[in-house]
Amino acid sequence: MDLPLDPTSSPSDPHVFSVSEVTQVVRQVLEQAIGQVWVEGEVSNYRKQPSGHQYFTLKDAQSQLQCVMFARQNMWRRSVPLSDGMHVLARGTLTVYEARGQYQLNVQHVQAEGAGLLQAKFEALKRKLEAEGLFDPSRKRPLPAFPVSIGIVTSATGAALRDMLNILSRRAAWIHVIVSPVRVQGEGAAEEIAAAVEELNRFEEAGLRPVDVIIVARGGGSAEDLWEFNEEIVARAIAASAIPVISAVGHEIDFTIADFVADLRAPTPSAAAELVAPDRGELQRRLGQTLARVQRHLTARCEYLRNRLEMLKRGAIFREPRRRLQEAAQSLDLVTEALHRTAREKLAKRKERLQLLAAVIRQHRPEQRLAIQRQQVQAVELRLARAWKHQLSRHRDRLAAAIDLLRLVSPLATLERGYTITTKADGMLLQSAADVRKGEHIVTRFADGTAESEVVGNSVELK
Repeated sequence: MDLPLDPTSSPSDPHVFSVSEVTQVVRQVLEQAIGQVWVEGEVSNYRKQPSGHQYFTLKDAQSQLQCVMFARQNMWRRSVPLSDGMHVLARGTLTVYEARGQYQLNVQHVQAEGAGLLQAKFEALKRKLEAEGLFDPSRKRPLPAFPVSIGIVTSATGAALRDMLNILSRRAAWIHVIVSPVRVQGEGAAEEIAAAVEELNRFEEAGLRPVDVIIVARGGGSAEDLWEFNEEIVARAIAASAIPVISAVGHEIDFTIADFVADLRAPTPSAAAELVAPDRGELQRRLGQTLARVQRHLTARCEYLRNRLEMLKRGAIFREPRRRLQEAAQSLDLVTEALHRTAREKLAKRKERLQLLAAVIRQHRPEQRLAIQRQQVQAVELRLARAWKHQLSRHRDRLAAAIDLLRLVSPLATLERGYTITTKADGMLLQSAADVRKGEHIVTRFADGTAESEVVGNSVELK
């Protein structure tokens, strides 16, 4: 409902609103102009109804705000239990309870003050980076199967580093480990973590052994303890890294912004070390299996070739090679003679066939037959020419006779003998004096032209 309140309306003709109309306008303005808000304050006058709805007041030193949280809101969101005196952060829609004409906050979620602020910052940064595409799965790069050098960004005194080093030395002692010690908690820790990731990316430029993969790690802790890994500077440093990055922060249930940006999230630092380092025992087992397969294949191949050689050695070509060569040469001579004989016989047959065809051609004397055909063609051409001339002459005579006949029956010939043709002005032919009326115009055509006249009674008057 849109009812503008116009205080400048004329006093002589004021627009009078009902209380309900004014209340509806106020509610609409509040919901549209403010809408969803986070409000911090102390809970007082808390009441929970049998229906599950909760009513309370948020207050500070100067003001208070009436709040209601309906049962269906608390059903789908895990809000903290409320009681008087709690300092909370509430999220909801600012509106008006029209029955009493008071504004209130329809609460959708309540958190303890510190956790609520951190969660709000976390969600805001997460939405921002996700909109930029930093969480896109297509950006994720696979880890190297057999890394030679690993960079670890973590605290130098933490248990997480000791656990990772123990696992790496046990699983893959050949891996070169570079530790970049940083603070993982407190003011300035986020900048140190980001700088360490950037520094590891510049090793190759500085002439040092390049790093194949980077682990950003920290042990478990509260949300506040892990907050440095939710800072934007850390997320952007990981996203900009040219080297694959594993995020291993906290325990399995902990999630940070670094986890979403990294190429791989490990549930714990120890799991990150196991993911990046191949198990030496497993590699030895697979290598032993591969060597056994190669040995079996080589043994079988050698045995096959040995048997083949023995079989060839027992063959006649190895026992009597000179005789076999002589037999082969003799067979070659026989085949050569057979080929020559066959070629001579076929050539003789082709010559005989050719001579027979030549005799048949000479018998039919094609030159004489061609001369006769030429004479016949010439005779036909002469007959056609005479017939064409005769037909042309006949058509000319017929055309001349038709022209003479047309000249005799033509009206023009009649006019030349002194006769005339009279028509009305519209071209209608006059055949009788009864066809004309006084005052009509008529046209008389002579052999050498026309004359126009006007009928005046029984006589014609020339114009």
